Amino acid sequence: MAGFRSTKRWGVFDPASSEPFKISRSKIDLFAECERCAFLDLKYGIKRPSGPSFTLNNAVDELLKREFDTLRAKGAPHALMTKYGIDAVPFAHEQLEEWRDALKRGIAYLHKPTNLLVRGGIDDVWVTPTGELIIADYKATSKKVGPSTEEDLYDSYKRQMEVYQWLFRKNGFSVSTTGYFVYANGNSEAQAFDAKLEFDIKLIAYTGNDDWIEPLLGRLKEMLLSDEIPAPGTSFGGGPCDYCTYRESAGKTLLALFRKQKSERTT
Repeated sequence: MAGFRSTKRWGVFDPASSEPFKISRSKIDLFAECERCAFLDLKYGIKRPSGPSFTLNNAVDELLKREFDTLRAKGAPHALMTKYGIDAVPFAHEQLEEWRDALKRGIAYLHKPTNLLVRGGIDDVWVTPTGELIIADYKATSKKVGPSTEEDLYDSYKRQMEVYQWLFRKNGFSVSTTGYFVYANGNSEAQAFDAKLEFDIKLIAYTGNDDWIEPLLGRLKEMLLSDEIPAPGTSFGGGPCDYCTYRESAGKTLLALFRKQKSERTT
């Protein structure tokens, strides 16, 4: 393994470089899900197979952003804020579009102990009358039963919110521990399509705790500097990783077939 290097170098850690290594919010989540998958991705450029792009979700995100941006320009609260009793308005800031653009930079912070430049692209930020920021994230899906309370939220959602809260705090902002998911669930119970899809939209509050982030960054940097292959599975002691299980099963089967065919050719 130590002698292998992917031909794709972008996003691959170079131990000889003194430049900060850029690490996205999603890569932090990958490391939290499975250290071995992160090892292959960040050190060798071998990424997990990607699924289909969620273009419908992206369209809902864009429409929600426009809706909130219209109210941002007016300094007025969204109807959802009023409905859920949130004393805040969409935050107007000159860097908002930069913060939203995860591909270019997003909101970023250099964690000096590890020399990791952590960054993420947010959906929205709201502000209270006291100047405290509330991180908001849009989620669009269509499920019979989706999350409705903090306890129902997926772990990846929770980590995403906490990384965003941490990044804004590290950039000098006062940030509420409570963030909100604007959860849009497509209604498949309608009698007809009629060229439109209706969504049930609700806010799901989540109280974040970012205490895990900096210790995880320390472990992530240790992994980047090591050639030791991590065990498969999550950093938080969860179950096995399906990707690693597949790789190991496929690898063992292919190796056995290779040895069998090689043996047959030499006999």
